[in-house]
This record gives sequence, structure tokens and C-alpha cells, in this order.
Amino acid sequence: MKPLIEKLRGGVDLNTGDVSLAVSMLFSDATDDSAKAEFLTALHRKGETAEEIVAFVQQLIDRAIDPLIDPQKLPGPMIDVCGTGGAGLDLFNVSTTIMFVLAAGGAAVVKHGNRSVTSRCGSADVLEALGVPIDLPPARLKECAEQLGLCFIFARQYHPAFGAIAEMRKRLARENTRTIFNLLGPLLNPARPARQLIGVYSPRLTNVFADVLRRLGRERAWVVHGSTEEGHGMDDISTSGVTTLAELLNGKVISGVIDARWLKIPSSELAELAGGDPAENAVHIEGILSGETKGAKRDLTIVNAAGGFVVAGLARDMSEGIEMARTQIDSGRALEKLRSLQQFRPVAT
Repeated sequence: MKPLIEKLRGGVDLNTGDVSLAVSMLFSDATDDSAKAEFLTALHRKGETAEEIVAFVQQLIDRAIDPLIDPQKLPGPMIDVCGTGGAGLDLFNVSTTIMFVLAAGGAAVVKHGNRSVTSRCGSADVLEALGVPIDLPPARLKECAEQLGLCFIFARQYHPAFGAIAEMRKRLARENTRTIFNLLGPLLNPARPARQLIGVYSPRLTNVFADVLRRLGRERAWVVHGSTEEGHGMDDISTSGVTTLAELLNGKVISGVIDARWLKIPSSELAELAGGDPAENAVHIEGILSGETKGAKRDLTIVNAAGGFVVAGLARDMSEGIEMARTQIDSGRALEKLRSLQQFRPVAT
């Protein structure tokens, strides 16, 4: 590991062979945790390139359990919606909320997620609080996706190799030290969805991620980074400020901005979007999907779902996506999707 650390400290990018060696050592019990942490810190300080991220993704996906999901057997276009986390704002679980809105509108949402590492509540935590089964094995997960057009792939279960670095990641997170693993979560969906809406914690990462997704062969993607009224960043499309966007379409990456005010969405204050622990965030999701919760949290859900509908190819633009999102909530169909997932009882043995 030491030669790789020295290379990184010298500002030299890793090649594919370096990454292959690094991943093997990171997941080996023979490598000291301090050396693993030193390597990951040096890589982050240098700045992860698109080539390095792609190489890590390819190595890690090869180690994942195959969820057996066939896009041709799903009831709609397969899409994942996920954020990197790491923004430190502790919002309610936006991408988890919109998975039900998107599925209600005809997308097949295969959401990849995990328990919290950098926030109070991860997607797995809030879904568990909602009574959703989060640990379905491949055969049952496949059934769920095909029957409901909706499922959750629990990263901890489908990436068992990550257990070797779990404690080290928690320690680095407590020290507020970011690593490449803070970036990789949205890129490691073992179902390899052709379409993705990804939120990132830094505006610099929008184009980097879009390039990574291009290299991974994704069909269409949006990578977004929102800003708040005070200039803080969020890994969602914002209703508090301008959102930086990198769009992958037809093998090309185009940059742009989204301002929800252009779409007649009222500006929200960050305090109105705050989440809490899993139980609190479960209440927020139920309230939004049932139509009982109005205002800022509903608006943020609608704007992000609109982006998902565009990426899925079900809406031509954000304005049409916003109308679709409102319809799924107001009709009760989004809540029905949550209920269906809560009640899912697979017939496979």
C-alpha cells in the first residue's frame, strides 16, 4: 500500500492496475486499517479523477451479488435515484420519498441505498422505519421489481466485501474525513440501471460523475448539486437556490442550471426541509405521499421527482415532470406504491 500512498502524495493519478491492487488490499484482513485510511485520505486529498472512480466502480461491482433483475421484464424504464450524502444538512430523505412518486408514474425504480454513514438517517434506515422489507434476497428482489415496478437494493447486503472496511469508514466519518467511498454509493447499484438521477455534495462533482456514468455506458443521467439561500450545498435539486446540473444524453455531457423559481415553485428556507431520525423521517414521507404535508417538503419532493421523470423519459421537461409528480401524490397513487412495498410478500420459496 505504501508505494500507492507515495504516488498519490506526489499528485500522480492511479491507473487501472493500481486501483485493482488497492481494492484487493483494502478488502484484505492482512492490510492494517491505518494503512487503508492513509491511502483513502491521500486519494481524496489529491482529488479523485473520473478514470479512478470508474476503475473503483468496476472492481467493486464485480464483487457484488447479482440482483438478477432483467430490465426487459420490468413494467417501465429502470431508474435509480440516489445521493452521495455528505452535504451535512440532515434533510428528510428526498430520494427515498421520490422513489414512490416515480414508480406511481410508470418508472421502474430500483433504488440502491444503505444505512447512514454521514447523516442521521439513511435510505435503509427510513425504509425500515416505514416497515418496508430491506433485506430481500435476489429471487425475491426480482419478484418485487417485476410485480411493483419498485424495489430497494440494500448495499450492505449486496456488497458483502464492504464489511471489511465498515469500521474504518465509520471512524473516518466521525473525523469528518471524506474518501472515495463517499462518492461511490450511487454508482454501485449492482442492477446497473441505464438511467440515474444522482445528487452530489460538491458542484465540481457534477461533470465528474456525468463523465463516469458516460464511461460506464449509462443511457441517460442527471447529476445535480443544489445550493441553499445561504450558499450551502445539497445533494438534491434545490428549491432554496440554484442547482448545478450535468446531463448525460446520447453519449454527451451538457452542463446547465435549474432554478425552481423559473418553474413557479416558491423558494424554501433550509429550516423547512430539515429531517430527523428514522422515525421522524418516516412520518415526513407518509405525510408527503398522503397529501397531508404541504409546503416546502412537498415542493422539494415534486421538483426532484420531476427530474426523475425527465431522466426516465416519461416527461419531456421539468414543467411536465412537475405536473406528473403532483398528480401521483394528489391521486393517492404514490401512497399506494408505499403501501404495496410495505405489504410485499413474495411467493418464491
